[in-house]
Formats: sequence, C-alpha cells, structure tokens
Amino acid sequence: MLFAVENNPTIIHKGFAPRQITHAFHDIDGTHSLIRDWPPVMSGVLYDVIQHGLPDGYDSPENVRRLVAFCGTQELPETDRFCVLSAGLSALTQMEWAIRRAFENGKISLPIQRDINSQIIRRIWDGDEHFQDLPADPAIDAFLAEHTPRLFRLYEAVLNGFCRDRNLRSAAQNPDPFRVKGSIEFMRYLKEAGVRNYFVTGAVVEKGMGMYEEVETLGYTIGPDGLADAIYGSSWEKKLPKDVIMRQLADTLGITPSQILVVGDGRSEIAAGVQMGAITLSRLPADAHTARGIHEKLGTNMIVEDYTNPALFENLRRQ
Repeated sequence: MLFAVENNPTIIHKGFAPRQITHAFHDIDGTHSLIRDWPPVMSGVLYDVIQHGLPDGYDSPENVRRLVAFCGTQELPETDRFCVLSAGLSALTQMEWAIRRAFENGKISLPIQRDINSQIIRRIWDGDEHFQDLPADPAIDAFLAEHTPRLFRLYEAVLNGFCRDRNLRSAAQNPDPFRVKGSIEFMRYLKEAGVRNYFVTGAVVEKGMGMYEEVETLGYTIGPDGLADAIYGSSWEKKLPKDVIMRQLADTLGITPSQILVVGDGRSEIAAGVQMGAITLSRLPADAHTARGIHEKLGTNMIVEDYTNPALFENLRRQ
C-alpha cells in the first residue's frame, strides 16, 4: 500500500490529510518525457497565425519547412508567455486561442462578436477551456471546427521536423537523457506499492504512433503487466480537456478522487486534481519560476524538480 503523509516539509506547498493512494494519473510531456521540446514550436506557430492569419496553403509542406526554420529563432513575448500559461491545456484549445487572436488582430476576416471573442481569449489565457455559458456563434464555431484540427496537425508536423523525430531516434538508442531523472523508478515504486498508474495527455493517442510511440520508446510499458495500465488522450477533432478526461476516468474506474495522485507539469492537470480533491505533485524545473508560481497559486500539494528527491518518498510512503 501507498500512503500520502506529510513526513518531510521541504517539498510540501499545501498541506493535506493523510490517506491511502490507490491510483495515479500522470501527465507525460515535461512530467516524465523530454522528447518534445514543444514550447518554441507552439510559440512560433501561434505567433505566425496571429500575425498572418490562415492564408491558403497554410498547412502545406512548404509552410511546414518555413516554420521549422523560424521556430526558436527569436523571443516572442506574447506567445512565449502563453506557452507557459497554457501548458497542459488541450492542443485544440491552444489553436483556438491563436485563431481568436487573429480574429481580434484583423488577420482573419469574419464577422465576430468582439466582446465574446475577447472574453474567450482571456479565459483561455487564464486556463479555462469551457465556454458553454457564453452565447454561441454558429459561423465562428464552424470555422473553428474546420481549422483548429488543421492547425493542430500543422503544429505537430512542425514539431516533428523541429525536434521530435530526431529526439525519438536518439531516445531509441539511449533513453536516459529524454526521461526526467528518477521517473521510471518512481512509477515502478508506485506500482510495487499497489498503485495503478495511468497516463493522461492532451496529445493524440494512437497505438504505435505519436505520444504512444514516445512513451514505449522511453521504456514506459503499457498494459496490465506494464508500468501504466493505459494511456488516455485527446483526438485530432474533438477537444478533450484534461479535467474531463480525468473525471471520466475516475468515474469509469469507480475510484474516490481523494485516493488519486495527480502528477504533472501543466496547470490543467494540477487544477483538475486540486478541484477533484486528489493529492497533486508538480514536476517543475528549479528555474521555472513562473510555472512554480502558477502551481503554488493553484494549490498544488508538492513540488519537485525530479523524482530523485528523498523527501518525495518520505511523503509518499510505501507500507
């Protein structure tokens, strides 16, 4: 059994009542895997949309090559900041934000309800992915339904060309540099204590491809006898925020949220874990000052730089 207790205060941010942990929901990118250096790519692609809109052929192979060469070449204050704030949000939500900023910027010519559009831009910036309380605009909704998946695919193609494919090949030869320190040992520690691990990601999950391929390349086995029972993610066309995925998974498994450990580096999974009443563990580099401030404000229970900190095992005690 695994029990969450406050034995070592050095990594505790917000106190919690002692309890047994039966399940763990893990984010992947930045939490366990370092294959995807996604922020400069996301920033560059979204910046390009805000500045130029979505011209004909925006997702062409030629434009992919142009963006691969552009990403990471300069500071982009607005979209660089957005990448920090939006870590963990559904990629389709991130794409929607850029398209709505292009509406606001006059780079996409569609009649919009400017006040509603501005509210949604601000709410996404603040980490919200649910806008059902706002009036719908069928024309805008149809435009987003067509173009957010296209833009998502463009982003993934640029990411592949920028770093993902190269890093995946390197990881196949030596996975250690592409795993957060102590990650695989930590997941094994949880499993040996009887905790059932699940990966929950905002990326598309297709067996043998994409994030699924990355996880397996790094040695995180999936299945009843693996380190993780299963991996759950998003799709190309339908936005599935992590809070929805996590709540649905908890309901499907019939488990009490207070006995879940949520491990992540994004605001969405940590916010969802806090709201559910789970124990939350934020994996953030020591120099990620902005992200750490966000997670502290959200009310995360523990913050670690990696999984080698002895304090982590004092607070998550196996018995």
